[in-house]
Amino acid sequence: MGVKSRVSPDAGLPQKMALSVTASIVAETVTFPLDLTKTRLMIQGERSQVSKVTSAGQHAYRGMMKTALGIAREEGVLKLWQGVTPALLRHCVYASRLPFYEILRDTVTDKNSSQVVPVWKCATSGMLAGCLAQFLASPNDLVKVRMQMEGRRRLEGKEPRVKGVRHAYTTIVRQDGFRGLWKGWVPNVQRAALVNMGDLTTYDSVKHRLLENTSLQDNAVTHSLSSFCSGLVAACVGTPADVVKTRMMNQPNRDGKGLLYKSSADCLLQTVNKEGFFALYKGFLPIWYRMAPWSLTFWLSYEQVRKLSGVSSF
Repeated sequence: MGVKSRVSPDAGLPQKMALSVTASIVAETVTFPLDLTKTRLMIQGERSQVSKVTSAGQHAYRGMMKTALGIAREEGVLKLWQGVTPALLRHCVYASRLPFYEILRDTVTDKNSSQVVPVWKCATSGMLAGCLAQFLASPNDLVKVRMQMEGRRRLEGKEPRVKGVRHAYTTIVRQDGFRGLWKGWVPNVQRAALVNMGDLTTYDSVKHRLLENTSLQDNAVTHSLSSFCSGLVAACVGTPADVVKTRMMNQPNRDGKGLLYKSSADCLLQTVNKEGFFALYKGFLPIWYRMAPWSLTFWLSYEQVRKLSGVSSF
C-alpha cells in the first residue's frame, strides 16, 4: 500500500503555512477544554500532589467528565480555556508540520505525480516533520502547560507561578535562562514524532486508499473517515509520550534542573514503577476524545481552506 505523490505547483510554502495555521487555530479553539482536562488528569499522579484532597476540600478529579465539570464549578467556565493564548501561538509555529510533511513526502518521489510513496516513507516524513515543527514550538508548549495548571495550584493553596503569557515567558527566562524555554523539549519532540507519524501518515494513507479502492469521492465523508482513523492511531502511539512530556514540563525545578525527574527515561521508569504500566495511558480517553474532534475539525477545515484557495487536496 502506498500514497501517490501530489504536488500543487500554484501553492508555495508561505501559502500552505497560512492555510495550516488557519485550520489549526479553528481546531485548537474548539477543542481546547479537552486538552486542559487531559493535562489535569495526567498530572494527578505526581509526587508533588500526594494529597487526594485539595485545600478547597474537594477530592482529586477522576475521569474526564468529572474533571471538566469540577474545573467549571470550582474555577469558572472560562478557566476551561486557560492557556489558550500560548496554545494558539504554538500552532502558529507547529502548523509548519503540514508543509514540512508535504515537502519531505514529495521530495522522496522527486515530485513525480505518478510515483507511489510507500507507507514507511510517509511515516518517516511525518516523524521528521513533527520533530522539526515541535522543536520550534516547544517554548509555547511549555507556557501552555504552566498556565493550564494554575487553577489547580490555586485550589491547592499554592502560590501561582505565572500571571499571564508574557509573565510566564519572562519568569522562565529569568529563572532558567533562555534555554529554559526548551525545558522538556526531548519528550516534547519524541511525542510529536509519534503523534505525527500516526496522524499524518494514517490520514494520508487511509484517505487515498479509500479514493482508490471505493466509490467514495474526495469530500467531507472521506475526510471524516480518514480523520477518525488518524486521531485513533495518533492517540494510541502518542499517549505514553504525552504523559512523560507533560510531567517533565510541569515539574518544579531549581537552577534549571528538575526536582522530580532527571530525564524523560527516568520519568518513564518512575511512572511505571510507582503507578503501574497503565499510568502511561492515564488520560488516554480524554486524549482520544480530544484528538478525534480536533482531527475532524482540523482536517475538514484544512481541506476546505485549501479548496477555497485553489490549492489541490492534501
